[in-house]
Amino acid sequence: MAICDWPTQERPREKLLMNGPASLSDAELLAIFLRTGLPGKSALDLARDLILEFGSLKSLMDAGQKHFCSVHGLGLAKYAQLHASMELCKRYFRNEMGEVSAITSPDAGRQYVRIALKGRQHETFACLYLNTQHQIIGFEELFQGTLDAASVYPREVVKKVLEQGAAAVILCHNHPSGSEEISQSDKLITHRLTQALDLIDVRVLDHLVVAGSRVVSFAEQGLL
Repeated sequence: MAICDWPTQERPREKLLMNGPASLSDAELLAIFLRTGLPGKSALDLARDLILEFGSLKSLMDAGQKHFCSVHGLGLAKYAQLHASMELCKRYFRNEMGEVSAITSPDAGRQYVRIALKGRQHETFACLYLNTQHQIIGFEELFQGTLDAASVYPREVVKKVLEQGAAAVILCHNHPSGSEEISQSDKLITHRLTQALDLIDVRVLDHLVVAGSRVVSFAEQGLL
């Protein structure tokens, strides 16, 4: 039976409008995103099958393009649509954090950076710009590399920090491999950037490494 033939209160979209998005299951939310199913299979049936196929909603959303598009019922259009939706959520989160929040601990910075860099397939180096009260005034991805490394240039970082008028920064990058190990090159570039920014009286509060769902803090490990 097609979803349009279900009782109104059982249809995912109508259920969301009546009770709010929190009332829906993962499969129901995914069904609204998918919009249509397959011959003989409703969007909700397809959503349930996809969550089983990938193991979880998170795994589906984190899947690479090749894996995602290889599954029947998905494809490049759905992949692009999903990642556009995820990017909208990230940008909303960053704007909201920038309006009301101050980074007062590694935990606060960790939450922001984890969402900003989550799911990236290549190593990305970014900078979180803060004012004198440690409120967020900007976030910028500065360098991208391969799966193993990104070239980071202190001169460019200093230039961007001056343009933003930041009083402090939190450096961050991701490890697409999921490794939580802080490499020697990570330590070296952190030291070089700290020295360069110290010359313009800008403090490096932390360097956060996003490794899967975990975030490793240089400050917590006594590396700053």
